[in-house]
Amino acid sequence: MRAVTFLVVVCLAACKQGDPDKCEQAVRNYATLMYWRAADKAIAAAPVDQRDALRKEKLSEFTAKMEKGVQTLVTQCISANDKDAINCMIAAKTADEVQKCASPAETN
Repeated sequence: MRAVTFLVVVCLAACKQGDPDKCEQAVRNYATLMYWRAADKAIAAAPVDQRDALRKEKLSEFTAKMEKGVQTLVTQCISANDKDAINCMIAAKTADEVQKCASPAETN
């Protein structure tokens, strides 16, 4: 009987968690849009002859940061299980859109 109760509790807990694949997609889209908004500004401000090198540097930096921190963020997303925010972050096409998805609604 204890085994059955344990299995039911585990199943119920699992049902309340978010989709790991969707969470990873949302986290990666959020990080990509937010990072490149700032990076593109820095690249545009650089002298023309230095932009390609700077873009490569920023890409390398982004890749390293993403691989270092993505799993922690995905785990937090799974735990939060905010389906609306997850779907919003996946669908976002700009940094402003994705930032609104992750921010609580402001009330006046």
